[in-house]
Amino acid sequence: MTIRRPSAARTARLLAATAVLGGLLVGTAAPALATAPARPALRAAVEEPAPATVTVTGQGRASSAPDLAILSVGVEATRKTAKEAMAAQSTAAKALLEVLHRQEIADRDIRTDSLSLSPAYTQNAAGENKVTGYQAGQSFSVKVRDIDRTGQVIGAVNEATGDSGRINGVVFDVADPSALRAKAREAAYQDAYDKAAQHARLSGHRLGRLVSLSEGESVRPGIGAAPGMPADEPTVPLAPGEIEEQVTVSAVFELL
Repeated sequence: MTIRRPSAARTARLLAATAVLGGLLVGTAAPALATAPARPALRAAVEEPAPATVTVTGQGRASSAPDLAILSVGVEATRKTAKEAMAAQSTAAKALLEVLHRQEIADRDIRTDSLSLSPAYTQNAAGENKVTGYQAGQSFSVKVRDIDRTGQVIGAVNEATGDSGRINGVVFDVADPSALRAKAREAAYQDAYDKAAQHARLSGHRLGRLVSLSEGESVRPGIGAAPGMPADEPTVPLAPGEIEEQVTVSAVFELL
């Protein structure tokens, strides 16, 4: 058997074709390699620690002399019939309003708080309740802006209404509490700040910025007078005392 060897020219052509084909394969694979997504680098997540805080409650008080008295007065009448009871109540209420006007109380300072009509019962020998009449009443809220005349107004009401009159109480207040509340608020915030600063010092920190602040409902307790003033007393002595405004705040501060 005779073995033929490829000529030198044929061998050169084969090598050239192989080189060209290899270049095409490399050229087509390169874009695929270029577009392959790179593997994301693993990074250690570093989170900022939450700052330390302190929460405190501050209380503030401010007081001043009252300049307003609010009376709770009324009339009441009991009669056999509802019509008679309402008529007697109306007569007594008119007398009360007239005396208030004579005491220079303005209409805007007089307000009806309630009007009532209810049966009156008595218990018989058998233990049964029986309607024996009707009771009618009306109560008023009266503002006395000259508090030095409060006792005089109460005495005049008792004298004008007699046994039908009722003095349910008196509360002293300030007509405009905004200035008093502002002073109490300042005192409450200062109290909260001082407490927070002390906590920071005790814990080895410095007091940082204010994070949050909230205010609770303010309180203004009044001073009451005893009801049931005697009708023969022309002027009832009263002690207005002082009106106190109370404010509470809650504050959160950062600790540095």
